[in-house]
Amino acid sequence: MRRIDKIIIHCTATPEGRPVSVADVDRWHRARGFRMIGYHYLIGLDGSVWAGRPEGEMGAHCKGQNLHSLGICYVGGLDKDTFKPKDTRTPAQRVAMKKLVDRLRARYPGATIHGHREFAAKACPCFDIADGSL
Repeated sequence: MRRIDKIIIHCTATPEGRPVSVADVDRWHRARGFRMIGYHYLIGLDGSVWAGRPEGEMGAHCKGQNLHSLGICYVGGLDKDTFKPKDTRTPAQRVAMKKLVDRLRARYPGATIHGHREFAAKACPCFDIADGSL
């Protein structure tokens, strides 16, 4: 099993309310030259948690952090009118994200939780992980 010391949260940077599937993200990532979807998990608007890249494989979601991290992405992240960064998580996404992170932290004790923006000049995941608002 890979050593995992970080769980990194992302958003799809799509307007709130717009559905996005694993197949969509996989297609976007392949168009960028990735072998397959770079995230390990995607959380849909209804709180569905879909597997992306297998946990045993290194992700392609955060430059310089992929070797020992897992990537979780929620659908959304942009205001539907202004297209500016916004925490657009639905109540179902919030519950699903918390449950998924708790499950992963139990599997990988000591793993810390981070927002993508801690490692890149981006707004992603469009909310502050540090304030405990998972």
